[in-house]
Amino acid sequence: MADARWAVTVDKRACVRTGLCAASAPDRFVLDERGQGEARESVLPASEEVLEVAESCPIEAISIVDAETGEGVFPPED
Repeated sequence: MADARWAVTVDKRACVRTGLCAASAPDRFVLDERGQGEARESVLPASEEVLEVAESCPIEAISIVDAETGEGVFPPED
């Protein structure tokens, strides 16, 4: 994960506005004017913090892919 970069998106249709993402990692996620989570930037450095936030989303509204390869990081593929 050292130099990897992740493309992070929040599905606004799925977001239920718990605010867990912004509360858990305020330097990486914010709430928009409707109270829905969003990544501060569309591409973030790969980190355990970002992965933990995505995993803690109760409805898996946060998706992470490797910005270079497009390979899915989270949610896991079935």
